[in-house]
This record gives sequence, C-alpha cells and structure tokens, in this order.
Amino acid sequence: MQLMPARAFILTSLLLISSFSGIMDKYQEQPHLLDRHLEWMMTLLLDIVRDNGSPPPLVHLAFKFLYIITKVRGYKVFLPLFPHEVRDLQPVLDMLVDQNPKDPETWETRYMLLLWLSMICLIPFDLARFDGSISEEGHTRVPTMDRILTVAKVTVVFSEYCLSPYVLFIVRPDVKQKRMADFLDWTLSMISKSSFQSMEGTVVMNGMLQALAQLFKHAKREDCLPYAATVLECLDNCKLSESNQMVLRKLGMKLVQRLGLTFVKPKVAKWRYQRGCRSLAANLQAQGSVVQSQMTTVAANEADDEEEYDIPGEIENVVEQLLVGLKDKDTIVRWSAAKGIGRITGRLPKELADDVIGSLLDCFSFQETDNAWHGGCLALAELGRRGLLLPSRISDVVPVILRALTYDEKRGACSVGSNVRDAACYVCWAFARAYDPAELIPFINQISSALIIAAVFDRDVNCRRAASGTFPHGIDILTAADYFAVGNRVNCYLTISVYIAGFPQYTQPMIDHLVNMKINHWDSVIRELSTKALHNLTPRASEYMANVVLPRLLPLSVGTDLHTRHGAILACAEITHALCKLAEENNRSITHYFDEKSLEGLKQIHEELSNLLFFFAVCTLIEKLSLSKMPFRGDPVIAEVLMNYYLKEAGLVRLDELVTMYVSELQNPEEMVRCGFSRALGALPRFLLKGRLQFLLCFCLKCSILSYCKQIMCCVAQQSAEKIDKFRAHAGSVFLTLLHFDHPPIPHIPHREELERVFPRSEKETLNWNAASEAFPRITQLLALPAYQYSVLLGLSVSVGGLTETTLRYSAQSLFDYMKKIQNDSSALEGFCETLLRVFEDNLRNDRVSVPLLTMLDQMLANGCFDIFTAELPVVREKRNCLCDLMNVPKPQLVSKVRKSNRLQRGVRETAMTNCSHTSTEYLCAPAVVLHWFGNTSMCTRRNFLTPNYTIQRVAGDWLELFQCCCLKTFQACSMTSYSDKT
Repeated sequence: MQLMPARAFILTSLLLISSFSGIMDKYQEQPHLLDRHLEWMMTLLLDIVRDNGSPPPLVHLAFKFLYIITKVRGYKVFLPLFPHEVRDLQPVLDMLVDQNPKDPETWETRYMLLLWLSMICLIPFDLARFDGSISEEGHTRVPTMDRILTVAKVTVVFSEYCLSPYVLFIVRPDVKQKRMADFLDWTLSMISKSSFQSMEGTVVMNGMLQALAQLFKHAKREDCLPYAATVLECLDNCKLSESNQMVLRKLGMKLVQRLGLTFVKPKVAKWRYQRGCRSLAANLQAQGSVVQSQMTTVAANEADDEEEYDIPGEIENVVEQLLVGLKDKDTIVRWSAAKGIGRITGRLPKELADDVIGSLLDCFSFQETDNAWHGGCLALAELGRRGLLLPSRISDVVPVILRALTYDEKRGACSVGSNVRDAACYVCWAFARAYDPAELIPFINQISSALIIAAVFDRDVNCRRAASGTFPHGIDILTAADYFAVGNRVNCYLTISVYIAGFPQYTQPMIDHLVNMKINHWDSVIRELSTKALHNLTPRASEYMANVVLPRLLPLSVGTDLHTRHGAILACAEITHALCKLAEENNRSITHYFDEKSLEGLKQIHEELSNLLFFFAVCTLIEKLSLSKMPFRGDPVIAEVLMNYYLKEAGLVRLDELVTMYVSELQNPEEMVRCGFSRALGALPRFLLKGRLQFLLCFCLKCSILSYCKQIMCCVAQQSAEKIDKFRAHAGSVFLTLLHFDHPPIPHIPHREELERVFPRSEKETLNWNAASEAFPRITQLLALPAYQYSVLLGLSVSVGGLTETTLRYSAQSLFDYMKKIQNDSSALEGFCETLLRVFEDNLRNDRVSVPLLTMLDQMLANGCFDIFTAELPVVREKRNCLCDLMNVPKPQLVSKVRKSNRLQRGVRETAMTNCSHTSTEYLCAPAVVLHWFGNTSMCTRRNFLTPNYTIQRVAGDWLELFQCCCLKTFQACSMTSYSDKT
C-alpha cells in the first residue's frame, strides 16, 4: 500500500484531531455519558499501539486520541481501563524508555504511557521475578525496578503529570525497602541544587515538591517519620515563601502540612465538638437532651482513656509556616494553609489547639492586609467545619466575622475585600452546620442581620449570593431574594430591601448599615443607590428616620469628607421627600416629622460648595424639596444656589459669551459634541435664555434636518430587522410612531409614500413586532428602497445568520422571497450585491456582523439567489477578486498555473476532480483562496486555524464553505453548458 506523504498525513492528522476534539468537548459538562464507550474506544486505539507494523506517527496519533478522551473524562476514571497484565510490563516500559522527554510534539504519548505503566506497576508480584538472569551473554541487564525508577526520575525532573500513581510504585513493599531512601536523597539533593530564580530550577523544584507531597500522603507514617525532620529542614533552607512562583509556594504549603501530619499520631481529637450522633436513626429517635448527655458521657470516658504523648518540637515550626501561609498573596496558597491548619489542629491536644486559635485570631487586625483577613476566615471555617472551634470560643469569633462581612478597603481607583466578605459568608455557613442551634442563640440576631445586609447591599454579586443562606424567616426571604434575584444590584437595593424590611428585626440594622457604611462609600453608584434605598425604606420606619437618621445626616452634609458629604446631601433629599409623601398620604402636617432645627439644617446645606459633585447633589436636594412642597416659598436659597453655580461655571467669561460658545459648538463636526452642547443649551435656566430664544430657534433650524431625519429612520429600521425580539419590537414601534406622527408631521422622511404603503396607519397598533413571522416579511420590503437598503441588510445579516431557530427561519424566508422578485432585474440585483459587499467591507473586523453575514451568504448561495451570475464569468470573477481583496488573500489561479511542487494544492485538485465529473478550471481553485494561505503558513498558524473558538478560523472556515458553494454552483452550471475546457 502506498504511504501517504508526510505533509498530507500531518494535515489529515490535524483535521482528524480537531474534529474528534470538537466531538469530545461536547461531553465536558456531562463526561459520565462516555463511560459505556470508553472500553471499546481504548481497545481500538491500543490495538494500533500494540501492532508492530504501525508507523511511529500513527502510534503518536493514537495516543493523542487517548489523551483527548482522558482530558474529558479524567485520568482517575480512565486509568483502571488500561490493560495491566504481566505481559504488558516490558513492552510498555521499552516504549516509554525510547521516548525523547524533550520532544514537545509527542508529550501526549509520554503522558499516556506513564499512566499505563503506573497501572501495570500495581501488579502484586515482586519485580525481581521479572529480571531473570541479570548477567547473560557478557553484559549486565538493568533490573526492572531500576528502569522504572529511572523513568520516574525523568518524569519528576520534567514535572510531567500523573506523579501520584508513581508514588504508589515507590511505596510498594519491595521498592520502599531497597529504593525509598535513595529516592528521597536524590529528591532533596535536586531541591538543594535548584533555584527558583531560573526557569529550569523552577521546573525541577516543581516536580520534586510534587513527588515529596504525594509520597508523604500515600506512604505509611512509620516509613516516612525517620525522614520528615530532614525534609522539613531542607524545605526551610529553600525559603519558598520568597519565591514569586505561586505553584512553588502552594506545593510548599502542601508539603509542610503533610510533614506536620507525619510528626503527630493519626488520632482524631476526642475533645472536638460533635453535633448529634453518626447514626441517623439514633438522631431521629432520641431526644436532644438524651443525646447530649450520652455524648458528654462518652466524651468524658474517652478523655479518661486518652493517652498522653509528647508533641515533637517541629510542630511549632510547621504551625508557624502555615500561619504565615494564611497571609500569602495568592488565594490557592492561603486555601492550602487553611486546610493544613484544620488537619493538624485536629490531632493536637486541647490546650495546644486553643493556642493555635488564639494565634489565628491575630490575623484579624486592621494593621493586617486583606490577604490575612481572607486566610483567617478560611481557617476559621475549616476549624468550625471539623468541630475544632469549641463553643467557648464563639464569643471571640463572632465579632471578627461581623467585621469581615463588611470589610472593604479602597486601593487606588478600586477596592479590596470582596474575597474577605465571601469567606466570612463561608464561615457562617460552616458554623450553621457544625453547631447545635442552642449554641448560636446568643449570636443569631447579629449574624442573621449581617448576612441579610450582605445579601442585599453588598457591592459584588458573588458576595450577595454567598450570603443568601440560613437565617430566621429564611424561607420567606429566600423566596424573594433567591440566587437569580440578588444578581441584579438595583433590584436588591430598591425592591428586595423593602420586602425584607417588613420583618421588624431587620429594619433598623439595614437602615443603620446604609447610613454608616454605604452613603460614604467610595463608589458614587453605591452612594446614589443607598440614598434611594433609604427613600424606599422610610415608610417602614418613619419615626426612626425623622428622629434619629435625619439629625445624624445633617451635620455630615456640611462636613469635610467628599464622599460622606455627597452621600449625606442625597440622603437628606431622599428621606425628606419620602417623609413629606408619607405626611401627605396620612393627612399630617410636615412639622409632624420636621422640627425647626431640621428645616434650618436643610437650608444650610448649600453653603460653601466647592466641588462640582456637590452642585449636582444640591440640585437634587432642591428638586426633592420642591416636590415635597417644603415651606421655603420666597426663600432666596434656591436662586442663590443657581446663580452661584452659573457664575462660577462661566468664570471670567460673560454669560452671553457662554451661550454664544455653546451655540457655536452646534456646528462641530463631531456628532457627540453637537449632542452634548445641544443638551447643555436645553438645560440652561430661563434667565440665561431670556432675549435669546428666537435666535436659538432660528439657528437650530439651520442645521441639516434632512440628514438627521434620514439617519434616524435608517438606524431605527436597522434595529427593526435585528434578532433580539425585545429590541426589534421597541425599534419597530418607534419607527411607526415617527412615520405616522401628526402633531406636527415629521418632515424629510425618505420614501414616505412607499413606507406608508408597506406600513399602513391602520396597522400601527396591531402589527406584532415581537413575532418574527409578522415583522420580517414587512421589513424586508424596505430592501427595495435605496435609502434603507444598507441599514436593513445590516440588520438582516445578524438575524439570518443567527442561532435562534424562529428568527432564522422567518428572516431567511423573507430575504429569499425578496431575492426571487429581483432575479430578472439585473440592476436591482447588482445594486443589492454592491450593498452586500459594502456591508461586509465596513464590518470586516466586527465578528458580530461578519460571521453571521458569511452564514447568510452560505444560505443565499445554497438557495440559488445568485444563479444568474454563473453564466457571466467576468462578473463572477470580479466579485471573487473583490472578496479576495477584502480577505487579504492571493487571488486564485488556473489549475495549470499552480506550481507542480505544491503537494497540498495538488491533493485538493485531485480530490475535487475525483468528486466532480464536470469542472471548470477557473472555479476549481476557488477553495484554494483559503487553502493557499493554509498551505503557506507556519505550523503555529495552521494549528490556530484549526483551534475551536478562534476568530480567524471561524471567519476563514465560513469563507471556505462559501467558496465550496460557489464551486458546486459552478459545477452544476458546467454540466448544463457547452464548456469545452474540462479537466
């Protein structure tokens, strides 16, 4: 059989791998669906590997497929399926020894062979039995044990995967007696010689630390104890805490905790807190007091029988390193240290464990960073979850957790602390499941109020969702504040908070939190939402707002802190407005809520305004006071504020010159500048426009009303053809409103008569734009109107090339119906094609348009929308060359002109000629526009071309399908015409 050329084999392999990987990736979310197919897939692939006649590239390809399966399902499930008979040991070992560990192209082969060998090494026979005669025919054979250890060392040095199965080989009874000490010596020597300052040293240390951590995890304590002190000393000398490599610091924490567990006996702490019994039946049948007394008696008896033993001095070093690890800058290192604290504390005596908890609480100092707070919360959660935090310590822990639930520190233009608040919610979750409710009764109101506040008012959505847990009235509250409801911050502040405030025990804590923590927040959005929330919460506690909150806010509104003053002014405005509305509803006087001191305080807020932010806040205050009908009629406060603002805004320029400057900017070529100054003119107060109104109106009428009308109508028409139903319905309603507006009629609407025929006035209210079946047949008729063709086609491209089945079906059918109407009108069809190319050219780098547009072109070609062009070769050639220019790829050549040496293109031509009996040499090379680029680029670029979710691959792939459709249409045309030039 003739062998496939190397380059063709590489291309075929890449295509097969890409296709198979795409199929397997669909099972990423539910990989267990593959379980019934794993065995036969592995058997087929291993048959290729075991076949001595298989060429090396084919063997590597089989291992690549095995790796893809393992990646999706996980090696722990895939590993037991490997054949692990005695006869497989030598062939697999020989194959693995022959691999080059530095070859980047065959790493999947090494990975799968390592997995296979690790499974075979578990055979329950002494490996010396496979050596036979060590010395034979004048040379000495290397024992099988040493060969496997050599492979294991290479694996460790290069930080290969699956080190855990190899550690199981080290702890085999026959191997640990002879080679475990040597392996540890070699590992420690490699660590001592390496440095994390270099990349090579980092790789080596990574592998060594992984091996040691796995070894101290799987080996027996009595086998590892003689070496634990030496390993700990070597680890101290490395000073991994100073490394910038997160992985090394994390492995260091993991190894330290494994060493600590080796130093102490594997005993569960008998002093730990236990909630209930391990038997579910006993918990259900026994009374709580009986169960508690039984637990106390059992614990007392076990305490009497507890044997005393000395704690090694190395434990202090281990605990100290873990406490330092809680302050690491990376979360994964802190999490590893927290788990180590929990595991080691569970094996310590009660007194020493209490000392650890005391040291842990030192992390919650405001001199510490947010990393220390986060690590401390994780450690407290671990201790509570394991029952190692006794009820006597809860009174010390709860105040710390309450502060952590509101921890927020500003750093530059952002803040830190969201991870601390999230971890504090995890601590509360752990406590709720670890302790009996009776133990938490003294603290339940504080914890539940703090969690409610975090669930409603936290700035980050992950913290709000983490805080939605168990608390009084939990079912009722969680019904309104579920996982999805708290995802919307505005909804939390303005709606959910009002519902929760209906429970009296949460009302005042929520208000106090907004006043103390949120109106002075560094984020202006949070400050504004907080003041609006106070407005909505005022009816729930009107007396508290009027007598306590408002008097507290008035001094803050004239303070020196920027954020606090801004929030206080807005809060005073919102609370005043809410109280006045409440007084009006209850037929009460305003003085029922406001005394003379409060009214004077509201008047004094405007004094000494030095920041533009304060002007906006005071303007809001004036608006709310006006809506509240406060007794300030004739008071010069409002006029004084406005005049001061505009005089300061104008500066040295006179007010008439200010207005003139605003008017002159209406002729600015930048659209956004014109919009901004137009809004500025409209927002000016009456006294500034007095005497100038006629001039402004005349000047505005001089603007290009025609161009604005056309631009607005075209933009709305584009949105009316879009794929999102809600946007399409709103745009369609606006379009018809503008078209049929009568008071007065809007002038200069392009093609008004044609539009009124398509959209009669009688259907203005009845046309359902939400329904794709009604909207698209109407909107596609606008393609016949030159002014709207570009915009409507741009919107249709997104709809026809979209993914929604209903939208795609009706939009595509409407487009095809329009194309059939203009098949005999060459000028209309030519204009449509020109507009289509212009849309693509303008949006070439916009994936939202270009990718659906290519899909739409594919469907149009498949439905014969451009069949008229197949008989006009010059026209088709011109369009094809235009597409090539847009794609920035070489123009295709005749088959005879393609270089004979290009095997890839020759293979494509041979395949095409084999599949098609009648072909045109001009169009046979249409796919070569993409394949020429694909065959003359680097391997990295070709690999990216085949990578899923890669933009170039998507665009170029769609173009390839488009050109294939062109070829098929041309082949069909050739079979019906009298072309004499055939290949």
